[in-house]
Amino acid sequence: MALLDDLLADLDTLLDAPGFPDYAPNGLQVPGRGTVATVVTGVSAGLELLERAVALDADLVLVHHGLFWHGAPLALDRPAARRLRLLLEREISLAAYHLPLDAHLELGNNALLARGIGCERWEAFGVHKGRTIGVAGTFPGDGITREELVSRVRGVCHDREPLVFDAGPERVRRVGIVSGAGSDHLHEAVAAGLDAFVTGEPAERAMLAARENAITFVAAGHYATETHGVRALGDHLAARHGVTHHFVDIWNPI
Repeated sequence: MALLDDLLADLDTLLDAPGFPDYAPNGLQVPGRGTVATVVTGVSAGLELLERAVALDADLVLVHHGLFWHGAPLALDRPAARRLRLLLEREISLAAYHLPLDAHLELGNNALLARGIGCERWEAFGVHKGRTIGVAGTFPGDGITREELVSRVRGVCHDREPLVFDAGPERVRRVGIVSGAGSDHLHEAVAAGLDAFVTGEPAERAMLAARENAITFVAAGHYATETHGVRALGDHLAARHGVTHHFVDIWNPI
């Protein structure tokens, strides 16, 4: 059992979340009971995840994509009301960490992808409103082939078949990674002289940009590229605060 405030303070500090420029509020979005024994993590705060969290007797649900987004309608629709009603009636807290979780160089989505595909080191990459949210990774030695890069990305992204434009060099030594909807950071990878760029969702303009700039572009799925960070956060809380952690996989092919 741990105090909710202690868990949130730990995550806010770890991720440098307060004030991070983002499309959504980071941290606590729905307050519940003040103590936490069980944390459930998942990518997006949909009704199915919340129902699974209830079944697991969760005190805190921790997600990457929360309930509230800047620019969204202020009035609740019925699906949003159902999600909130479930949380409030069960006194379950909901916290979300979006871009700060992408950005973290140890537990973030992009750092974990870099580690998973075998980069020997990585540094911050991909600027969003003055803050970096991705990584640029370096493979050991002479790098790996384009085919091996795609195979490794496929493996670390739950065997989801990626969309690939293999216009870059045959050997990949340095790769940019910005998970989720990160296609627009492709131009930064080109400017940095990287051999390949990995993201989640492709933008239509990415094909021509990749081909005409001779860089390999890999879109491995928004969901598939963003399961790692939130799961690592749950494991961090379990190890540091003694809570029980369950990751719930609500698969989304996008």
